[in-house]
Amino acid sequence: MQLIELSVFWTIVVDSATWLFIHLAISMFTLSLPDHFFQKNSLLYRTRKWEAEGQFWQNHFKVKKYAKYIPEGSRILGSGFYKRKLQQKEMNYLETFIIETKRAELTHWLSILPSGLFFFWNPVWAGWIMVIYALMFNVPIILVQRYNRPRLEKVFNRKKEKYEQKNAHSSSIE
Repeated sequence: MQLIELSVFWTIVVDSATWLFIHLAISMFTLSLPDHFFQKNSLLYRTRKWEAEGQFWQNHFKVKKYAKYIPEGSRILGSGFYKRKLQQKEMNYLETFIIETKRAELTHWLSILPSGLFFFWNPVWAGWIMVIYALMFNVPIILVQRYNRPRLEKVFNRKKEKYEQKNAHSSSIE
C-alpha cells in the first residue's frame, strides 16, 4: 500500500509534521464548533447502561490513575476550557464542562481516523505503528471523558431539579 518511498529521515519528518498538523487542525476545527452542536445528547455522547454512569471505565481501565498524567489540551493550545478539575458547581459552569467533555471526545475520535493515511508513505509495519500511536494517544483521553461526563451530568441534573423545584414553589406562592 506504500505509494511514496522516503528515506528514514524524511519519513520521520513527514510523520511528525503530519501528526502535528492533524492534531492542530482537528483541535482548531472542534474548537470552532458552536456549543449548541454539543448540547444534544447524540448517539456518540450518550451514556450507555453498561457504562454504569461512567464507573465501568474506572473499574476496568482505572482512569483515575492515569488521568492526572494526561496533558491539559487547553493549556497546550492556549485556548479552550480547562478540564483538569471541577472549579465551580454553578449550573452554567457544569453545562459548559459537559459540553467541553463532548468536544474533547469528538476531537480524539476524529484524531484516530487519519492514522490510515500513514500507510501511503510508510512501510506497512511503520503504518501500523502510526495506528497504534493514534489509539494509544487518543483512547485514554476518550475514556476519561466517558468517565467524567456522566458524573458531571448527575450533579448538573440534581442542581437543575432543585432550581426547578424552587422556581415552581416560588411561582405557586405568588
